[in-house]
Amino acid sequence: MDIGELKKMEYRRRMNYGYMWAVFCAVLWGIWYIPGTIIWALPPFDSMYNVIADPSGTGSSEHATAATIVVAVLITAFNALTVIISMLVWNGVLGKFGEMKRTMKEFHTCSKWFYLASIFGGPVAILGSFIAIGFIGAGFAAVAALLYPVVGSILAYYWYGENITKRAWIGILVIIAGGLVIFLGGAIQELSAGDVPWIGYVGGLMAALGWGIEGAIAGKGLDIAEPDVGLAIRFIGENILWWIVIVPAVAIAGYPVFKYALLAFNPLSIMVLMFAGITFGFCYVAWYKSFPLIGVGRGQGIGNLYGLFAVIFMYLFFAQVPAWTVLVGGALCVIGGFVMVTEETEDVESLRTTTAST
Repeated sequence: MDIGELKKMEYRRRMNYGYMWAVFCAVLWGIWYIPGTIIWALPPFDSMYNVIADPSGTGSSEHATAATIVVAVLITAFNALTVIISMLVWNGVLGKFGEMKRTMKEFHTCSKWFYLASIFGGPVAILGSFIAIGFIGAGFAAVAALLYPVVGSILAYYWYGENITKRAWIGILVIIAGGLVIFLGGAIQELSAGDVPWIGYVGGLMAALGWGIEGAIAGKGLDIAEPDVGLAIRFIGENILWWIVIVPAVAIAGYPVFKYALLAFNPLSIMVLMFAGITFGFCYVAWYKSFPLIGVGRGQGIGNLYGLFAVIFMYLFFAQVPAWTVLVGGALCVIGGFVMVTEETEDVESLRTTTAST
């Protein structure tokens, strides 16, 4: 067997492992919407919403929008906290604390990418997803973010030359069509009913943009660092943003977030939050591991299956069936994802077409 054949076998093996990690990501990501939905109905988040939405006790819904956003902020902050606990345990078991320390010190060349990813992944994508859950529902929130491979693939292509074949571009166009059905179709239905939860749609768009941008940034950082360590640094950065910057700012604005943060330390809420942290944390582990193996575009395309799994889990656990626009648009996004990633591995000689500079 010549060297060329050996290279092809190795490349095929790497691609197979990458697809495996991306499928694991999709399953765990879909499961995450179960605790992500339940937590809204548990103390203290349910009572926190009522207090902020109706501060005068008169039954007015004047502050309901602000209440939903503030509750989403606190839930997202706790989600980041439970994920980093899971990631620190994971890296400790793997014996990678020394590597984590080294990577954090290399800020200019390495860890800056993961801190930047934490900005788009946390206060943009994950917060946007929780906002979409709060205003519209988990089914919409899961499917709305299916646009994110379009953002990630195009950024990776133009930023550091990640190869996108003609077949992948066709998949991107199908995903865009699905996104239009989800957003415009849903908005038209809401308009006909006379009530459009615009902030929920904005949240869905935040999730799609944030996760797409984060994937492209993470792809850059993973040129230098390994996924497990890079992911831990990414969630350390997100926790700094939430607990040192954003949550105190919300408290200064007059909302009792610290009071309810302390009340969140009850057995039932902690159990659900840890379930969210474990599923989301290891979903991210699989997501980040897929990028160096199959590229950002393919990793995100296969990861898009999470929308299908989320809809299935929402039906099995909560008997929730999304609107037809969500189902049709989500189906198009999943089909587009399959189109993106089903080209023969031999058709893609390299994941990169150019060399990017830092």
